[in-house]
Amino acid sequence: TAARSGCMRRSARAVLAAEGRYAERTIDGVDDAGSPERIVIWLERKEDGVWAVCRAVNPQHRNDDGEARPEDLVFEGYELADALEHANDALEDDVRVLEEDGRPVDVKPFTRKEVIPLLERWFFGR
Repeated sequence: TAARSGCMRRSARAVLAAEGRYAERTIDGVDDAGSPERIVIWLERKEDGVWAVCRAVNPQHRNDDGEARPEDLVFEGYELADALEHANDALEDDVRVLEEDGRPVDVKPFTRKEVIPLLERWFFGR
């Protein structure tokens, strides 16, 4: 599938992990009324070892410093593989809608390969 998140520099990825986010994708499109819309999907690890997949629409307009809201939650579970599956399903759904509207989208799927090094850094560096 497509991948849009642009290249995330290593330093940006480290910041995400420090905040509990291990991967993030941003898709810019338009809503039903034709207004610009930003969708952010991310994978985070909570303190209790639970993986969470969240999806927020236009989070840049929020006053909550990017914190996930209950309605943002797509999935919670202890298995990384399950979290990746749910994150990619959510991503694919949004990509499909934009492609059906004739909008090109280039966004990479979430992968274990991008998450494991950050998880290891957190685990062994704490």
